[in-house]
Amino acid sequence: MKVQQLLYEQNRWSVLSDDSVNQPQLVLFFSSAQLCREQNPWQLLQQRFPNACITGLSTGGEILGDEVFDNTIAAVAIEFEHSHIQLASTLIEDPSQSAQQAQHLVSQLPQEQLKLVWLLSDGMRVNGSELIKGCRQILPEQVLLTGGLAGDSADFNQTYVCANSPACSGQLAAIGFYGDQLEVSWGSMGGWNSFGPKRMITRAKDNVLYELDGQPALELYKRYLGEDAQQLPGSALLFPLTIRHPDEENTVLVRTILSVDENDNSMTFAGNVPQGYVAQLMRGNFDHLIEGAAQAAEAAQQDHPNTTLALLVSCIGRKLLMGQQVADEVEAVADILGPHTKLAGFYSYGEIAPNGFSQRCELHNQTMTITTISEKADA
Repeated sequence: MKVQQLLYEQNRWSVLSDDSVNQPQLVLFFSSAQLCREQNPWQLLQQRFPNACITGLSTGGEILGDEVFDNTIAAVAIEFEHSHIQLASTLIEDPSQSAQQAQHLVSQLPQEQLKLVWLLSDGMRVNGSELIKGCRQILPEQVLLTGGLAGDSADFNQTYVCANSPACSGQLAAIGFYGDQLEVSWGSMGGWNSFGPKRMITRAKDNVLYELDGQPALELYKRYLGEDAQQLPGSALLFPLTIRHPDEENTVLVRTILSVDENDNSMTFAGNVPQGYVAQLMRGNFDHLIEGAAQAAEAAQQDHPNTTLALLVSCIGRKLLMGQQVADEVEAVADILGPHTKLAGFYSYGEIAPNGFSQRCELHNQTMTITTISEKADA
């Protein structure tokens, strides 16, 4: 397996690393939403790799090597020796279609020798929890499901996904990775700290939260945010919500707000916030976030220490909180995985990976999620 890393910046391509890739089967890219609108990343990459399958999405920031970029296209061209890939895609108009369209999406992928499905999703028109549920209803249990939701910086206006054609909004894509020689692994960690009292979700429907402890959820949330409430929903990225089943102390999920509704005092999240769950506010600590990224890398390399490619999906909220020091979390991952591993990825509106405790695939927010891909040395 060989990987070439490329960066498109200021209207020109530069090659960051080249493993003498000649016939890549897959080119995966991560682009700013602005460049998706103005530059057509698919066409730019097709000119360089006319025979490759090209797919990617818009981001809240691009990751390549141990650096973080903005307003660029970060890409990896992947040439397999023993393995192969298949791409599936479908469109989605409304979050209520998430489970149904997910089933339609992954049912297009043959299951024989399928090891990994890497999911690329529109970041605004989906319910991430239902999306994953739909995928899991079709995919065999042993198939690893990871990926992320497209981003649009911190603007939450419009996100894009490319599936071997010009990037567009409302699209879902799934890359199936196949082969007996293929080795895949994952790691996902947060690093946020809980604060304030634990509260019961007393009224919610799917990913819309109406009441906590019988009180209007948005009103209560604003009370904690103080002056930061004036910048909602953007400021909510810095104060996510942790939720868990009341009988499952260790199975914790993090949820970030996508939008607020002042009329009914509700908040819409990237994934479900089930009624009866326990909720608590969270805030970031710089050192803990870096430590969380390193722990994700350690988990990802536990089974396969000498991996070729690591796909990183981190949350836009982490990027906003860490500011100019955001590259520190990517450097922490690079230090753990070592110089032989090529890194690429993006800052997202939601991360897709198994839960570290339950092993069920879930939608996460505010995590660093890593998927590693390599081929066995001996055929």
